[in-house]
Amino acid sequence: MYQFSRAIYRELAPYIRSESPNHGADPAAHAAVLRSCEATLERLATDRHYFARPARTLFNDIRIYFPMSEQAHVCQTVRRILGIAEEWLDQQPRQGVDIHGNPLQCRATTRKGTACQRMPLPHNGYCPSHQHLAETEEAREAALAAA
Repeated sequence: MYQFSRAIYRELAPYIRSESPNHGADPAAHAAVLRSCEATLERLATDRHYFARPARTLFNDIRIYFPMSEQAHVCQTVRRILGIAEEWLDQQPRQGVDIHGNPLQCRATTRKGTACQRMPLPHNGYCPSHQHLAETEEAREAALAAA
């Protein structure tokens, strides 16, 4: 995921607004943009089911560092590279481990409030015992899309 966050940063770095007195590069702004890119891609890799709109989230986080004239370019760049990152993640084999090598767990919790320890199905992240939760999520998403 490192390569995707750095690709976004490298493409956008020349456009970061400079507000320092000497009109040079503002290291704090550059660091903030890079941190936001890395945090978004980390979350995309580890928590995809609960990260509905990563491009919008990243754009909202970093847009304050760019002039208005570059906002459209920033948005297009973020969408394009995050789209490529999502495609890459979809193509990765899921053999019981996440992107960091940790074992996958069902997204549901038990009655006691602890995380379900069973292996999830790859298409929705729930184990066979908790498939009914995925169906209610799909119904809710369909209702929101219709509204």
